[in-house]
Amino acid sequence: MGVNDLTLLSATEAARRIRIRQISPVELVEASLDRIDSRNGKINAFITVLHESAREAAIEAERAVVENRPLGPLHGVPVAVKDLFDLKEGVRNTFGSLPLADFVAKSTSVHIERLERAGAIIVGKTNTPEFGHKGVTDNLLVGPTRNPFDLTKNAGGSSGGSAAATADHMVSIAQGTDGGGSVRIPAALCNVVGFKPTFGRIADPVRPNALAALSPFQHIGSIARTVEDAALLFSVMVGPHPRDPVSLPATADDFVAAVRSPVDGLRIAFSANWGDFPVDPGVSTVVSEAVAALSGLADVECVDIRLGSPYEELTAVWLRMSGLVCVDVFESFERLGINLLRDHRASISPELVEVVEQAGRMSLADVRRDQAIRTGVLDSIQDVLDRFDLIVTPTVAVARVPNAADGHTLGPTAVNGQPVNSLIGWCLTYPLNFTGHPAISVPAGLTPEGFPVGLQIVGRRFADGQVLAAAAALERVRPWAQHYPNG
Repeated sequence: MGVNDLTLLSATEAARRIRIRQISPVELVEASLDRIDSRNGKINAFITVLHESAREAAIEAERAVVENRPLGPLHGVPVAVKDLFDLKEGVRNTFGSLPLADFVAKSTSVHIERLERAGAIIVGKTNTPEFGHKGVTDNLLVGPTRNPFDLTKNAGGSSGGSAAATADHMVSIAQGTDGGGSVRIPAALCNVVGFKPTFGRIADPVRPNALAALSPFQHIGSIARTVEDAALLFSVMVGPHPRDPVSLPATADDFVAAVRSPVDGLRIAFSANWGDFPVDPGVSTVVSEAVAALSGLADVECVDIRLGSPYEELTAVWLRMSGLVCVDVFESFERLGINLLRDHRASISPELVEVVEQAGRMSLADVRRDQAIRTGVLDSIQDVLDRFDLIVTPTVAVARVPNAADGHTLGPTAVNGQPVNSLIGWCLTYPLNFTGHPAISVPAGLTPEGFPVGLQIVGRRFADGQVLAAAAALERVRPWAQHYPNG
């Protein structure tokens, strides 16, 4: 097998071949690094590439195989990690922010430790918008992550680097985070799988505020080219931690096996627009075709879902909540002697400054009113899930977002003639960060112009296996592996 062929392997298959000594971790990691070196100049998926440490880890992984040591489920498999709240000790972690270009992590995040314990080899940190504040990936530090399907378009965000790296075969799997759709949005735009599990499934003992990830719910997620690989990545990160007071207890669920579970008999509600979100007709057409394929597997019914408030108000609530998260982060850096707003305002995205300053002006009464609106979203979704097993919607209202040339790429300001907020309002993902339900975006197909469209599948809380099963069933009848560009 040639080096280029190795990058086409799924993580599941690569790990299997390493275990039976058909390929070595060294040659697999070299293939990944070669692909990154040849393509990252065009795609801009990685902020930092860990050539030296990845090669050292690959040599040690090969030694473990030769010595017949116990091997983890991802032994020797290259993985990309987002450059946001996903720390690896001793490695530069920029948060996509120019003032933090040389910041180095002093500890390793729990979910990254778990990846490495499972044998994964981290080959680099992937691009993200500054502090993940918008649904595209661009920043003043390194610029936009380009979509492998069209380099003039954006990969989506905020886990855009991870999605583009996966779609472009630099890695087979990548880690991302999702506080408003940040795993699912770039998955939709890059034709990959983006899985956001039930909130709390993957522990995240953040400090100094252990409850910072609650509002909106910030999930750790998986990005892959296959549903099985997304489930595999999730399965090695899942589990509680004693210092995360909202992490969920461990269960006996086999999430990888869940992708082979039957879906006949499931009741699925299809909402074409979450009630009142505007959606581009080209996206609607592709999603409807995918839903038709799904209806051949399960009982699908069109349902008019209302989320309790107009989409414009929901967007505003999400922006305020995410702004409060950024206030927490900015104050954490102040304690380290880095005052981002006072000393680096000109080097920070103006939209991020506006969001943070608006959040800083909020009263406790304002916060509580927003939580009541959030509760209305939860009740609206749960009303549907009381009658159906799953909900299906488009993931993103548009199929493409042009890149800007100045580091300030934004989404559309209108969809179908209706105004939307350019940071996140064109995405049908963030309502699920009010509620914590599991959700996955899978490729639905391509528009006539060749742009990917995502289909979002939502399940009841804790029913992660059912979400993965439905996604895998759709993959079997409507595969997408043939759609990746040959760059």
